Amino acid sequence: MTKVIIYTDGASQGNPGPGGFGVVMMSGAKRKEISQGFRLTTNNRMELLSVIVALEALKQPQLDVTIYSDSKYVVDSVSKGWVFGWSKKNFHGKKNPDLWKRFLLLYPTQKIKFVWVKGHAANVENERCDVLAVAAAQSRHLHIDEGYEKQL
Repeated sequence: MTKVIIYTDGASQGNPGPGGFGVVMMSGAKRKEISQGFRLTTNNRMELLSVIVALEALKQPQLDVTIYSDSKYVVDSVSKGWVFGWSKKNFHGKKNPDLWKRFLLLYPTQKIKFVWVKGHAANVENERCDVLAVAAAQSRHLHIDEGYEKQL
């Protein structure tokens, strides 16, 4: 079984404000980095979007995937099963339903385990994701987070 290790992070310059995400994916000798910036978003959206983009980048189904994130929002929502209850209630009163719905389409396609890591605690790959996320948020080429801006 192919094992995939994914580190993710999101950042925003103000909350809301310009934001970005960073992803480091590793499997065997392969390594891939992904990042993207947005003109107006929130930190939690970038944390969740980093996981989604990483899962969308996987080419095969049912891989053994471990996702390391410093976001309690993302890790606890999935690991503690909250997101599945929110889904049953159509995310009534919850933030980021567009992203959670996108995540839930991907979740059953892989064998996913979430691991929370402390942010800014000298974890090399988590720090790399943070550098990618901040650089993306500060880029001149920022995308529109349509899911966020649509609700304003």
